[in-house]
Amino acid sequence: MIQHPGNVFVVSAPSGAGKSTLTQRLVQEVPDLSFSISFTTRKPRPGEVDGRDYFFIDEARFDAMVAGGGFVEWVQVYGHRYGTGRDWLNGVLATGRDVLLDIETTGALNLRGAIPDACMIFLLPPSAAALEQRLRGRGKDSDEQIRIRLQHARHELELYGAYDYLVMNDDLELAYRQFESIILATRARRERMAPVAQGILQGF
Repeated sequence: MIQHPGNVFVVSAPSGAGKSTLTQRLVQEVPDLSFSISFTTRKPRPGEVDGRDYFFIDEARFDAMVAGGGFVEWVQVYGHRYGTGRDWLNGVLATGRDVLLDIETTGALNLRGAIPDACMIFLLPPSAAALEQRLRGRGKDSDEQIRIRLQHARHELELYGAYDYLVMNDDLELAYRQFESIILATRARRERMAPVAQGILQGF
């Protein structure tokens, strides 16, 4: 069990739902919110920087971290492995900062087992047709890749019941405000603020 002064927020969404746009803005605009940096066995893409986008490691080191309990969660996606480092996460949370994790559904459910009070948020597309339109609009995927992504999206959506909050990204500004509200409200929960309240009480 991980004891943590900071809050853990997990965001999952099908590819093309707009998750990256929202999470990047949240980290920029919400104070004391860090974006989780995953470890991965895949090679860096052009422009990606080790330690900023991912921690890029080889298969042997990933195996060693798995064997040593070095991951809070890890999964294999499209032939590569991704994991959330236990020491990295503990280090950030110990400072009192909150951490936002962008992970797919299998990893999210695994993380819930390690951190039961993690706040789980699922980003919904407006519809299956809208999601397909967005994927085609990106111009990055073949018809076959889009078919696979939509099939995977259906599988992910079937797991929405494991999440605490569901945010629909139909209007980007509204979706952002809902995300921000979830984070701010979680910070104000009684369980989180009780030590502060006790400190104030002792001043009377």
